[in-house]
Amino acid sequence: MSDKYNDKPLIIIGGPTAVGKTDLSIDLARKINGSIISADSMQIYKYMDIGSAKIMPEEMRGVPHYLIDELEPNEEFGVNIFQQMAYKALDDIYSKGRIPIITGGTGFYIQALLYEIDFTEETPHDDIYRKELEQIAETEEGKLRLFDELCKTDPEYTKGLHANNSRRVIRALEYYRYTGRKFSEYNEEQREKISPFNYLYIALTDDREKIYSRIDKRVDIMMDKGLLGEVTKLHQMGYNRSYNSMQGIGYKELLDHLDGLITLDEAVERIKLDTRHFAKRQLTWLRREKDVVFLNKSDYNSEDVLLNKILEIAEDKNIWTDCISS
Repeated sequence: MSDKYNDKPLIIIGGPTAVGKTDLSIDLARKINGSIISADSMQIYKYMDIGSAKIMPEEMRGVPHYLIDELEPNEEFGVNIFQQMAYKALDDIYSKGRIPIITGGTGFYIQALLYEIDFTEETPHDDIYRKELEQIAETEEGKLRLFDELCKTDPEYTKGLHANNSRRVIRALEYYRYTGRKFSEYNEEQREKISPFNYLYIALTDDREKIYSRIDKRVDIMMDKGLLGEVTKLHQMGYNRSYNSMQGIGYKELLDHLDGLITLDEAVERIKLDTRHFAKRQLTWLRREKDVVFLNKSDYNSEDVLLNKILEIAEDKNIWTDCISS
């Protein structure tokens, strides 16, 4: 591990979808002269605004944002590419004397950045086996088949994983085939690494029913804003379910509707259900991480009180004391 980021300040705002990470991170950034790096697997893509709940420029309130609207929907984006782009963003933020704030619900991305995990050699493979798995994963039935196989060999790893995330399923199956070890064991080893950053990792939570209610309301708002039209336009541009971007929640369900497989009402209900399951997996991941400070929104009377609590914790950890504006 390099010493490039030794003792560099870093704040992370994680948590389940629809819990309020975006607004809180902007309020925090304005307080501590911060810039935000998105740790979201969907907001990186252009044209995918409504379904990814992407923050728009007019909503950023002057706070610089990175890793938003940077790739075409047909471009590959995974944890290793996220690392490369995020470290470049970190260098730019530090060079400007600002404080980086990582915001998003993709815990695997955050872990990889925080502990400088090296993905170049962790999974031995041969192209023939990988292509075989990728061919199987081209259909929904194939994805479920691979996921079931992984459940048998590494049930711990599948707890925070969706069957549609074929890239991670394939990587874990490869790792088990060529090393005889579970990928969850490898992940556990990575969690034992010491991060070079002087960081604060906040996990924003709330009562489950409140989160689920906000998810349902947010999906309804997305539909009112034109999510179906957005997916239809992407489909007309040639982006189909063979692209990882189109496997995102909200996009894959509406593609099924456009293909005549389900009704629009069924698609909307699936989006809500899939999003709730995703939020549950996000919390499962966070509970396995170390040095995470959980803050339940229901314990605070207002957003200002919650923000002040985070600033107090940061000051106690001697992270951004000199950067906080009066």
